[in-house]
Amino acid sequence: MDAVFENQDGVARSISNAPPAHYTLKIQLFSLLVSTSGQKYESAEFEAGGYKWKLVLHPNGNKSKNVKDNLSLYLAMSNTSSLGLGWEVYAVFRFFLLDQNKDNYLVVQDALLKEKRFHGLKLEWGIDQFLPLKTFNDAFYGYLIEDTCVFGAEVFVIKERVTGKGECLSMIKDPVSIKHVWKIENFLKSDTECFESKVFVAGDQKWKIQLYPKGRRHGNGSHLSLYLVIADSTTLSPASKIYAEFTLRILDQVQARHIAGKGNYWFNASNLETGWARFATLSYFSQHGNGLLVKDVCSVEADVTIHGIASAL
Repeated sequence: MDAVFENQDGVARSISNAPPAHYTLKIQLFSLLVSTSGQKYESAEFEAGGYKWKLVLHPNGNKSKNVKDNLSLYLAMSNTSSLGLGWEVYAVFRFFLLDQNKDNYLVVQDALLKEKRFHGLKLEWGIDQFLPLKTFNDAFYGYLIEDTCVFGAEVFVIKERVTGKGECLSMIKDPVSIKHVWKIENFLKSDTECFESKVFVAGDQKWKIQLYPKGRRHGNGSHLSLYLVIADSTTLSPASKIYAEFTLRILDQVQARHIAGKGNYWFNASNLETGWARFATLSYFSQHGNGLLVKDVCSVEADVTIHGIASAL
């Protein structure tokens, strides 16, 4: 039976004759660990309640939380990649430290036995001020004897939950604009319904330009139609999205009075293209002297900038 002797700062400390049920961490040459391992030590994985865990020990206190003159000890979930989306695990745990003089254990835990919620953004819970270093290092208390100490842990899973779908949006800092120039020769001599450019790459995605010389959809017969298209749809999962800013131009090869259209669009597996069915009237495009069609050559230019990519979690 545990004997409770201290309860402060929401932390209860007691004495137990029973060893920890789930994991024991014995450290020999503790002073060498302190001097060589940096700010923390992570134990090997152990299993409790159907999940994998680790002990995380800060032998000089958790510096990220400005802990001084104390040991800091935490329980961390491990190997969570297989748990699926939106997982949550609620657990009660307690830490052990062996008193080698009396052959019993100091037990440290939440005073109210309140369960802690572990999830993808919070994998670690514990006690910042587990034990004063002055007490730990004093052989009178029996915690560090002949440079050896023994920690332990018990973990009890109270409940668990898995939620639904989700996505991760990654915006791109300092995105790079990619320019692609495409020359279409024998423009009038060709009877093709749609010209397609060579594939080019922007933001690790393959793209192409499509030009319909006699128009498409509501531009059919009256306008030239121009589109930016993802060239390889197999690279997109159903949940993937790509946010692109782009400019398409038909170049004036004489006076540089280009026709341009600017846009932005979320591309995905169901929406592989965007552009303009009525980009330019056929009458204006074919007009002699405006430089859009010179010696039966049409020049098209695309500027593409990828600003963000979304994928399923």
